[in-house]
Amino acid sequence: MSSQKTSRVGGSSYREAGVDIAAGDRAVEALKSKIRKTTRPEVVGGIGGFAGLFALDVNKYKQPLLASSTDGVGTKLVIAQKLGIHDTVGIDLVAMVVDDLVVCGAEPLFLLDYIACGQVVPEKIADIGAGIADGCRYAGCALVGGEIAEHPGVMGADDYDLSATGVGVVEADDVLGPEKVAVGDIVLGLAASGLHSNGYSLVRHILLGAQELSLDTVVPEFGNQRTLGEELLTPTKIYAKDCLALIAECEVHALAHITGGGVPGNIVRVLPPHLDAVIERGSWTPQPVFDLLARTGQIAADEMERTFNMGMGMAAVVPPHQVDRTLALLMARGVDAWIAGEIVAGNGDVRMKGAYAPAG
Repeated sequence: MSSQKTSRVGGSSYREAGVDIAAGDRAVEALKSKIRKTTRPEVVGGIGGFAGLFALDVNKYKQPLLASSTDGVGTKLVIAQKLGIHDTVGIDLVAMVVDDLVVCGAEPLFLLDYIACGQVVPEKIADIGAGIADGCRYAGCALVGGEIAEHPGVMGADDYDLSATGVGVVEADDVLGPEKVAVGDIVLGLAASGLHSNGYSLVRHILLGAQELSLDTVVPEFGNQRTLGEELLTPTKIYAKDCLALIAECEVHALAHITGGGVPGNIVRVLPPHLDAVIERGSWTPQPVFDLLARTGQIAADEMERTFNMGMGMAAVVPPHQVDRTLALLMARGVDAWIAGEIVAGNGDVRMKGAYAPAG
């Protein structure tokens, strides 16, 4: 990460224009110890250069392919800003990037972040950066650098936005995708931690707009005196290490990261044009937050499934003889998983069948 350089024109200063160089430097300094904990042996140098350096060991691969992904957190950040809790959205940021890398079979190697804000408050930036560093540790990738940009007059003093870009590597022969999916394959669902980081514009419109709920409201359906704000800020689950373990130990044909577009909109991305995925809704129970949204917002079922993950954050497509082995490995790693459907002859569509299993 770096902060902008000092500039003066005549008698004015950058600080008078709203950009505090010193605050940016303090924020970067506060983050360095967290960032060091994400390092990998391939990282060259440290934080503070103009670019992050990473020595890829090409001798490990016959034909290495670099995979790249970029994403943000979206309007979930509004919830963090309202609550003044900034140390979890960095985990969301990393999850949205690395879990897009791993679905093609790639190991996430390193990530760079970008934090844009109206005013640099070192303590706030340190909290955000700490979450990003935590996410990188959970994913096993290095945080090699990034940028903090102060945008006075463009963003409110308390506002910020996040984005990140990650790079991974996969052997050319090991790339996962539609080419490996076959009739008879089984679709496994991996449980989400909640809403993850999708659909928050609709969430805010319904719960904080039309319903005028407070983020401090205790929602009985959530249990354990859990507030609405706590539920909405639940970090996105990072599946990268779990999926890499599956790829190493089991035969996996495809993975689908369930983000915007929901289960049907993302599983369809790993289907060849002559096959369908039949998904049985009754094989799992979505978390209570999804029912709360559907009821209070009177959202149609197909709109819910186009917008939210409905409790499935990742899907794995495996051959039938690998199902038991795959489920056992996921259970051993503490990942809730289940048989969600199967691959059949068709036209490249996802068919959602039945009703979701009721809670209890």
